[in-house]
Amino acid sequence: MYPEEKAATTFNATFVRPEKFYISGFSDIPHVKYYYIFLCFVYVMTVFGNVFLLSVIYLVETLHTPKYMIVSSLAVTDLCCSTALIPKLLETFLFDKRYIVYEACLSYMFFVLFFTSVQSWTLTTMAYDRFIAICFPLRYHSIVTKPAIIAMIMFVWGLLLSLVAFTVGLINRLSFCRSLVIKSFFCDHAPVYRLACNDTSLNNIMAYVAFIIVLCIPLILIAITYFCIAIALSRIASGEERLKAMKTCSSHLILVAIFFLPIIGTNIASVASNIHPNARIINSSLTHTIPALLNPIVYSLKTEDLLNSIKKLFKSLSSNIL
Repeated sequence: MYPEEKAATTFNATFVRPEKFYISGFSDIPHVKYYYIFLCFVYVMTVFGNVFLLSVIYLVETLHTPKYMIVSSLAVTDLCCSTALIPKLLETFLFDKRYIVYEACLSYMFFVLFFTSVQSWTLTTMAYDRFIAICFPLRYHSIVTKPAIIAMIMFVWGLLLSLVAFTVGLINRLSFCRSLVIKSFFCDHAPVYRLACNDTSLNNIMAYVAFIIVLCIPLILIAITYFCIAIALSRIASGEERLKAMKTCSSHLILVAIFFLPIIGTNIASVASNIHPNARIINSSLTHTIPALLNPIVYSLKTEDLLNSIKKLFKSLSSNIL
């Protein structure tokens, strides 16, 4: 027998693919069920807020613009991300069903990571929209068209689908011959692949690649667009016009801060120091759930044309009822 054949035989003999994983969640925290009930409330309000936002955009014809196509895409992504994560999380911990089948765990991981990635790049697409609107106002309607936005959104979804599928698919090459306890609140990528007992260097590399593509590059692109926007605004003579242009960016900047700051902070803290698993779970769970809740609220209250559309829609509905 050749050495390669012997190695392959040994590998096949020791390769272990578990039937199930065990999701540990929090450890030694009293009354932790109240936190999961809070997440249930967050999910209900997230669904209500995003469905309401999508309904307003659908019913008001003046909002059928490329800008609100991006807003609609973000709302759909928020809904999908929360639905992929929270109901299963509640089932796992409120009903104490912590064992999860191997294939279901990878599916769970894929959908949560995919929709989180799409959230990041949708915010980047919004920054592009604001960049063209302020830096090239006369060419805005010729550049930011519905076909162009659809193409951008489809490209983002396709690229991230491939990236996340490849990253999650690499877990299939791992052998799990030690602990099967996932120290997280869902089938998170790093806590799962670190349980393997064979070489995880490729998984580790892909984790960094995904971090750069999903978080670092979008944040850099957003920073560049706002640097260009700041230069463009400095050239506007009228202070009133400058303030009006800045107001159109305020809602997007709030959304960027809500999404990126907690998730970047959590990742830096986990790399720079040994963050306690309970603290990591709280930070990560809030990072995955709160932005989807706040996005429709922020956009509804901070965007003047959307707020006016909501008021007109309510007036129209109330007059029809009376």
